[in-house]
Amino acid sequence: MPVEKQLDTIAQLIGQGRPDLAAALAAEARAQFPAAVEPARLHGVALLGMGRLDEAITTLREASALDPGSVETLCNLGSALLARGDARAGLLVMDSARLMAPEHPAVLNGLGNARRAVGDATGARDAYFAASRAAPGYLGAWLNLAAAELALGNAADCERIARMILKQTPHAQASLLLAQSLGVQRRLQEAVAACLEGERHAPDNARLPYQRGQIADELKDPEQAAQAHARALAIDPGLSGALAQLVFTRRQLCDWEGLETLSGRLRAAVSAGASDIAPFGFLAEPASAAEQLNCARNFAAGVQRRVDPLGGGAGLPNVRRPSGAPLRVGFASNGFGYHPTGLLTVAFFEALCRRPIELHLFATGEADGSGVQQRLRAAATHWHELAGLIMPAMAGRMAACELDILFDLRVWGGGNISEAFALRPAPVQVNWLAYPGTSGADWIDYVIADREVLPASLRECFSEKAAWLPRCFQPSDPGRQIGEPPSRSECGLPESGTVYACFNNSYKLDARSLGRMFAILHKVPGSVLWLLAGPGDSNRRLAAIASAAGIEAGRLVFMAKLPHEDYLARYRHADLFLDTATYNAHTTASDAIWAGCPVLTSIGQTFASRVATSLNAHLGMGELNVADDAAFIDFAVHVGHDRGARDALHVRLANQRAHSGLFDMEALSGDFLDLLERMAQRHRDGLPPAAID
Repeated sequence: MPVEKQLDTIAQLIGQGRPDLAAALAAEARAQFPAAVEPARLHGVALLGMGRLDEAITTLREASALDPGSVETLCNLGSALLARGDARAGLLVMDSARLMAPEHPAVLNGLGNARRAVGDATGARDAYFAASRAAPGYLGAWLNLAAAELALGNAADCERIARMILKQTPHAQASLLLAQSLGVQRRLQEAVAACLEGERHAPDNARLPYQRGQIADELKDPEQAAQAHARALAIDPGLSGALAQLVFTRRQLCDWEGLETLSGRLRAAVSAGASDIAPFGFLAEPASAAEQLNCARNFAAGVQRRVDPLGGGAGLPNVRRPSGAPLRVGFASNGFGYHPTGLLTVAFFEALCRRPIELHLFATGEADGSGVQQRLRAAATHWHELAGLIMPAMAGRMAACELDILFDLRVWGGGNISEAFALRPAPVQVNWLAYPGTSGADWIDYVIADREVLPASLRECFSEKAAWLPRCFQPSDPGRQIGEPPSRSECGLPESGTVYACFNNSYKLDARSLGRMFAILHKVPGSVLWLLAGPGDSNRRLAAIASAAGIEAGRLVFMAKLPHEDYLARYRHADLFLDTATYNAHTTASDAIWAGCPVLTSIGQTFASRVATSLNAHLGMGELNVADDAAFIDFAVHVGHDRGARDALHVRLANQRAHSGLFDMEALSGDFLDLLERMAQRHRDGLPPAAID
């Protein structure tokens, strides 16, 4: 067979997705024509298609030696090096190719890929732009350009390019980029429509329904999100990010059919090193603290690879402030407004700002103009609006403040700014409050805790050094007023009978927690379980689960989400708060205690399952922290049968709330400042982070 025909056949096989057959034919052609570059080049391309990267690189280097002027060979070699993760070598090869062919579109596109791999987003965009101008019909260059614009925060430019491509031809990647750009612009319904249109043309592409599921999450439509993630997982069973989102969404919806199997798959994926499983959702799984650490480390490693692809350290330059200089401390959150984080921290920051400290608050969410946000702004020495900035710009704004210490108040708890923190905008960085677990991140030095929520037995399951407060780690606002609630009947409650409450989010209501709650209802006739209304069809599912357990439907009462003041007043009708086991009430537990409702909890084996334990212990009501489910049921049943016991418990709580110091933000700010000074001094003395008591 003439060599030209052999080469055509090899190229066709590669194009048809049969690199194995192509590699075999190319090896034969190389034996016949050992001095010819093209058989060797195609052999390398086929090996690359098979994932045999080392062999592909060796073969392509041999091809390049046969013809050092072959730009095509250099482009292929650069792609192989990038695929192996050798970004520096790939960039060197593509720079060499550009010297030979400065206007070659494939060279420019490959150069863009190499620049992107080394973290040069602007240089990548410029190369892709040049490639698209050199060859206006080069679809790959346009797609890469759109992705680069999106990475640089230019969502409108990404949208424009994606629409231009889709106007000419349906394309899954263009549909995905369009959806992502619309999502960034908060045009969420249009983003869903873009995904659905892309799915219509590319039904076997798992990324489109996965993206649709993420957008549905933002739209607070978990039923649609679950459907989309399930579809993505059906197309690609190895898409662990979709698996994680599906499991968490199904927990939100109280849709437990087959959930135990899915949860097992999720834990296996974490064990296998999956880096796209969100650690926050994983906290709701029946996993150990060691598994939670593994999940967080995997996820943090994925973030680190994006921020520092060369592994050379991508941190921003930090200033070591002199001993004796006033502390300059920053706190970053997307919840600095009418949000659980804002509600918890506002009085604490008001107390802290009266201490000798320069307080910077970095708001990464959109302003809501609430009274809570106004109080936070007034408490801050400096208030910074960072919403809408891309991560490097956020990090730059934080670094410009030359802080001693910077707190991430969200970490993996939603709205995270992990890539900004991974760039090290401050020399000492701390995990506190909203994420009840370890960050698993090398860029977080400390975690703020107390000995109840983070005992010595859990220290090895945290990547951070613990800085222990002598009081509860969780602040609250003691200035809130508790009003009078509507009547029991207006709340949907019976006129008599014990009212057990659990206003936790629905994803915390796992089978273990509900099982013990239903056991209590069985043993206390006339009692009801008062729950927070959940999303989607979750209320109906919970009623069905209760019915299957022999609980009449009317004994589950659902409270719609209400303004904070109205919600707090409802606790006056609650006799006892029944906590969830795997993932406790956190802000909700603090709310219940402040409003006068005792919180019954069991002592867990993870940070997330010990928060209510910490609140009760520092309240001075350790009797509400029981050892196991049997004790939990016994305590609640006893209280349910004994009106006097219930009244005595409420009186004791009111007294302890007033005198225990749990809600003393002045004292907390003093203890907190002591930790801050010790953290900062270690750094100023050139010492590494260490546990602080």
